[in-house]
Amino acid sequence: MRRYRKFTLSSLAALGLLIAMATTSPAQTTHEAAAESGSGFRRIEQPLWTKALVTTAGLGLIGLELWWFLLSQSKTGKAKTQNGVQEVTVTVDGGYEPSQIVVQAGLPVRLNFHRLDPSSCLEEVRFPDFRIAKALPVNQTTAIEFTPSEPGRYEFACGMNMFRGTVEAVEASLIDQSADLATAAKST
Repeated sequence: MRRYRKFTLSSLAALGLLIAMATTSPAQTTHEAAAESGSGFRRIEQPLWTKALVTTAGLGLIGLELWWFLLSQSKTGKAKTQNGVQEVTVTVDGGYEPSQIVVQAGLPVRLNFHRLDPSSCLEEVRFPDFRIAKALPVNQTTAIEFTPSEPGRYEFACGMNMFRGTVEAVEASLIDQSADLATAAKST
């Protein structure tokens, strides 16, 4: 009980001190007083063309960012078959290129990841559908092999899940008939 009384008294004393300090010194100065003393901000007049140029540049940069992150198309690559294995080289440099790969379902796939980017995020690639996680040493090519047994979309990502790509496994008839890889991938 004695402890609470001491705490209450010290809290009341601190509150009284704060109130006394707030009422004895001016908390705010008027705008005119600040302008007269020379402190504060001064308004700088700028020509209208400068304001328009800065606004246009800002809106242009916002548009570029929206296009880059929302509307830009990812590069698509088609696997080349050699000795019964579909093979694609993926460059790892600030992401994956190509980031969308079209392969034939039922055939083995070998993705050769050539890492150029030394950032820690891209030091590993993961294929959750195939339970594969492999380290990608800098300036080396690492082969990852798997077989997509059924048509579908199989995603891969970096170790932090920031950079992503997809492997579209399609039926053989769709790859042979379609010259447009995006159409073949979307028709599955």
